[in-house]
Amino acid sequence: ASVPLDRLGPMIEVDPLFPEKVNVNVAHIEDGAIQLRVWERGVGLTRACGTGACATAVAAIKRGLVNSPVQVSLPGGSLTISWHEDQAIQMQGPTTYVFAGEADWDQFG
Repeated sequence: ASVPLDRLGPMIEVDPLFPEKVNVNVAHIEDGAIQLRVWERGVGLTRACGTGACATAVAAIKRGLVNSPVQVSLPGGSLTISWHEDQAIQMQGPTTYVFAGEADWDQFG
């Protein structure tokens, strides 16, 4: 919470070091669990990001900061991420339908 992600996220996203832009994850580890906030490129602050949760969990597991499975809490809810060397990452958690819309694809060229 001490990292002003709403201010730093847009600056890091477009830094020349990342020519295709980048997502920015900020994590806090406490009691074997991860609190995660995400600035998603082209979107901004997001309530959830499964890819970011998996990447953050694997990085923390590889560094020995948490054990698998680990709970990753985001503003939109919690996920359980499981990973072991030479195995696929597994993510479990609830899903929520958040948007329906229509687009006139001809308007996009």
